[in-house]
Amino acid sequence: MKKLILILLFTVPLSVIIKAQQLPQITQYMENNYAINPAFAGVYDYYQLNTTVRNMWVGVPDAPKTTVLSIYGKRSETIGIGGSVYSDQAAALSRIGGNVSYSYHTKLSDQIKVSLSLSAGFLQYRIIKDQTTVQDPNDPLFLGGDVVRSLPDATFGTVFYSKNWYAGLSVPQLLANNVDHKDRNVIGSQDDTDGDGKLDRHYYIVGAYKHEINPFWSIEPTLLFKSTSTVNQFDIGVRGVWDDKLWIGTSYRSNGDISAIAGYTISDRYTIGYSADLLNDLGMTNEFVLGIKFLSLSQERLNK
Repeated sequence: MKKLILILLFTVPLSVIIKAQQLPQITQYMENNYAINPAFAGVYDYYQLNTTVRNMWVGVPDAPKTTVLSIYGKRSETIGIGGSVYSDQAAALSRIGGNVSYSYHTKLSDQIKVSLSLSAGFLQYRIIKDQTTVQDPNDPLFLGGDVVRSLPDATFGTVFYSKNWYAGLSVPQLLANNVDHKDRNVIGSQDDTDGDGKLDRHYYIVGAYKHEINPFWSIEPTLLFKSTSTVNQFDIGVRGVWDDKLWIGTSYRSNGDISAIAGYTISDRYTIGYSADLLNDLGMTNEFVLGIKFLSLSQERLNK
């Protein structure tokens, strides 16, 4: 029964009957912000490689697992570049994607800059039907062989930023493609059951502010608002940061999840982060972040 529930949840992106958040969510988006907005490429004066691994609902068989790998940075004072790949898997259903991006940065004032970005890539959905268990074996959506669908994808993003804050807007699934997840080669599949699922445009608004209490401690409130044509969700959080190295905090998601967050930066270069999503009826969710920063643009110039 749990596997059936997981299948129904994971097929939401492919269904016109159920409309919801279709993209993987991450709790530590502040440590891998390129994963939600490509305009962050070039905001920081260095390249960085970040990996997010999210295991949902500990103890539930075949629960969703998400992995996101991002690399992005500043190519010049006005250009940022980046790319990412991700994988979502739950039971017999999986989704992978990848993209590359270009961003342009310009000054609005002495303290404020803006980044405009466009990313292009692909999505691939896969349903392994012999691993599914459904109540109606003649359901047209589950007849035939495995289904694999590959589609182009694009994301628009913009970020306004200064020394101690940023605010951004991004639109993933910009193309709003349709996905047919029925095997049309099966006799009788041409019926009234619609196998098309529209990939809704998502709208993300993200923001963060760094308030310095003293030379060693700062407080950083964060916000992520996500919206589709039928669903809205927000995450609000706050963390205390010591010496720009150690942080501990919490966040609240509008579906009721409460998360504990902690992390540490080693030698100003290597980042380790962990979060646990609590108070979920299906079980706890663990999320890990590993990151590395490369030479900044100014350091590269000094070494030449």
